[in-house]
Amino acid sequence: MSLVLHFHPLSSYCHKVLIGLYERGTPFEARVVDFSQPQVRADLEALWPTAKIPLLVDGERAVPETSIMLEYLDAHYPGPPMLPADPEARLEARLWDRLFDQYVMTPMQEIVADRLRGEGEKDPRGVENAREMLVMAYGLIERHMAGRTWAAGEAFSLADCAAAPALFYAGIVEPWGEDQGELGAYFERLLARPSVSRAIEEARPFFEYFPYRELMPARFLEEA
Repeated sequence: MSLVLHFHPLSSYCHKVLIGLYERGTPFEARVVDFSQPQVRADLEALWPTAKIPLLVDGERAVPETSIMLEYLDAHYPGPPMLPADPEARLEARLWDRLFDQYVMTPMQEIVADRLRGEGEKDPRGVENAREMLVMAYGLIERHMAGRTWAAGEAFSLADCAAAPALFYAGIVEPWGEDQGELGAYFERLLARPSVSRAIEEARPFFEYFPYRELMPARFLEEA
């Protein structure tokens, strides 16, 4: 098997790619990256200079960046496409992939990262800004999902791969309101997707290391 995914089970961006791989049924080898091991970063840098995960490696070719990884799978491996064939739906999928990454995943990670900082290094204003961005994004998603099943087009796509882990973790650190029913219903549909539930199930043994574990709903901590 030439396709290898370097990842960590807790990482939201890694979940995004895992979900796409599971959706497509693409065979791959999963290699957990442990940055506490001194040689690991050097080995990853040898594959791609940023040494960031996830990193998809296909033979001698390194494929970085989550959205590009999923497009790469569409181009080189058989399976249900992650990007719609219709040009307008395709643009919409790309747009919402970026929106979920930039306005949900990124501020969520800022909030989580701040909890790991020492007292003299914390950034209260940055966390407040991140929470405000999440609230804005929730309103945007709520309006967009009215009358829809998935984020772009009629089928599960790249955008939904991004949405699932972004909303999973963001909803823990900054829950959306009970009045945001479209967003809540969309999240439940994502959770019911086998590819998403599989990624969460595989991550469960690592949830004890999540900085906001005490806020995780019990249903995510209990074995299925």
